[in-house]
Amino acid sequence: MTNLDIAQNAVLRKITDIATNLGLDEGEYEALGHFKAKLTHEKVRQLSESKRGKLILVTAVSPTPSGVGKTTVTVGLAQGLQTIGKNAIPAIREPALGPIFGVKGGACGGGYSQVLPMEDINLFFTGDFPAITSAHNLLSAILDAHLNFGNECQIDTRSDLWPRTLDMNDRGLREIVIGIGSGNGVVREDGFVITPASEIMAILCLSTSLADLKLRLGRIVVGRNMKREPVTAAQIKADGAMAALLSTAIRPNLVQTMQGGPAIVHGGPFGNIAHGCSSILGTKCSLGLADFTVTEAGFGADLGAEKFLDILCPQLGHGPDAIVLVATIAALKHQGGGDLNQGFANLARHIKHLQNYGPKIVVAINQRAEDDLNDHQILIENCLSIGITAITTNPWGGGGQGCVDLAIEVESMTQQLAPFRTLYESNSSVSEKLTAIVTKAYGGQDIELSDKAQKSLNWLEKNGFGNLPVCVAKTQYSLSDDPTLLNAPEGFTLNVRELKLSAGAGFIVAICGDIMLMPGLGKTPTAFAIDVDDNGKISGLF
Repeated sequence: MTNLDIAQNAVLRKITDIATNLGLDEGEYEALGHFKAKLTHEKVRQLSESKRGKLILVTAVSPTPSGVGKTTVTVGLAQGLQTIGKNAIPAIREPALGPIFGVKGGACGGGYSQVLPMEDINLFFTGDFPAITSAHNLLSAILDAHLNFGNECQIDTRSDLWPRTLDMNDRGLREIVIGIGSGNGVVREDGFVITPASEIMAILCLSTSLADLKLRLGRIVVGRNMKREPVTAAQIKADGAMAALLSTAIRPNLVQTMQGGPAIVHGGPFGNIAHGCSSILGTKCSLGLADFTVTEAGFGADLGAEKFLDILCPQLGHGPDAIVLVATIAALKHQGGGDLNQGFANLARHIKHLQNYGPKIVVAINQRAEDDLNDHQILIENCLSIGITAITTNPWGGGGQGCVDLAIEVESMTQQLAPFRTLYESNSSVSEKLTAIVTKAYGGQDIELSDKAQKSLNWLEKNGFGNLPVCVAKTQYSLSDDPTLLNAPEGFTLNVRELKLSAGAGFIVAICGDIMLMPGLGKTPTAFAIDVDDNGKISGLF
């Protein structure tokens, strides 16, 4: 059966039952139909300040185009912890429409380790993505109105200005010209980024309160004036209305796992072109509700995990209590040119990177139907040779029961206080931070800034942004910026094409290699397989 078949055959519990079992009163959440809910602002505030449970980070080796089942393991581990009698919640990201209709299909986990209702979560869910898209484009519209009616802030239209956004893979919108025709504003070049790459998405996911959200929105830099000084969203009076559009979206969403346990699904930045983690508020609420929170970070450990640990954790106030590194035989053979032992170098590189942060690491071998279990044993022995425990898991076919061994190991790992440190010092320069990421996380040797990136860096340092964390946007298929350079390359240079400021989110985006902030659909996108019948039953999601 497919993921969708399994999800549609599942018996869902009413969200009121899920909430009651969590100890939530009726006034502490808002039910959105029978199977979804949002926590209230007051409950979010309360949980954000409450005693926290243990935090487990799930990350992965460099993936194949179809991924490695990181979300499936995340949900399966939470169910596994529940199976051994622990109070656990998965706190994961919301799927984006672009990849759902492009390559990956759904993003709710898989098999018997999914979050439900799968169809709703994969499509418009509770309206968070449309709200983020609308808030972003409201700022675009206010900026164009400001330019049209006198340009009081003296914004230089030749500088990089705030773009537009859309939650769809659409290559035709990467570079456009707007304002053509009489009365249509200032003619200028513009472009779209996909909603998960929007700074608004990052701001929502990193905000610790509604007040913090509004402050961050006001700090967004929409362009530069004629003196080359930053002009902010607050200066063009856009922050209040944007915050109003996001006032419901900032509240975390409550749903359920395949086993009928609670799940928090909130926020959705991509791990390759954004910071790739679910929201701080969703994580804090889960930590306040459960003894164990299992969260994931997008793509490989070089991307989502590095950003979770170096960008999100300092704002969260602590690191994870344990780290789970997901691997599949298929992914490691892909990295090793068909040879598992050769591909082990990729896994070992990710382990070496993660050991910089302090918490204990366990490798979860995500079992697939086509696997030869002899390969699992080889991988377990290879991990033991470098002092790391590896455990075969079967979240897809076995749900929580298929992750019991992993759950027991993780629970044991969290009994000891996990030290935590970041990869770089907060007061180091952008170049120093990039170099630390390249050498310690990727295994490379150096960085090279394009002329455009160097000019941007000079401006960032001159205007007081030179000490912000760095969010690297690069291919997920390689530890380098070259998607064809597989396994564990050494001695390479990371080519930084552009540096973009996300002042509201509080980081600088380093765009590397050929990575695009607006993907495009392939020749045969997943959309071709998705349909709905006369009774409203959806097919083709997976």
